[in-house]
Amino acid sequence: QVQLVESGGGLVQPGGSLRLSCVASGSIFSINTMGWYRQASGNQRELVATITRGGSANYADSVKGRFTISRDNAKKMVYLQMRSLKPEDTAVYYCNAAIRSSATGYVMNYWGKGTLVTVSS
Repeated sequence: QVQLVESGGGLVQPGGSLRLSCVASGSIFSINTMGWYRQASGNQRELVATITRGGSANYADSVKGRFTISRDNAKKMVYLQMRSLKPEDTAVYYCNAAIRSSATGYVMNYWGKGTLVTVSS
């Protein structure tokens, strides 16, 4: 069984910063692309950023220049450094990863349960 657990969410003022973390655990042979998605109240889940195993990153236009995604392959972790936060960044942020199971050999897409980020004064 594979789990993704996010941490680091909370309340921050506009213009502030937060760093989200996500750790993968369980029967993991390898982790391919990892990423962050978010879902604001009443909206669909949307891509924030993804990063390949080799470190190539992709960002949504709305966060380019403000957010930075990174990962530590040895620790099975992915991070999202968020700066210059805006009220419209308020959402539940979900960690996502494509993981090859050491038990089955299959690659499956996994999601964390999410962490809430609220940007408000």
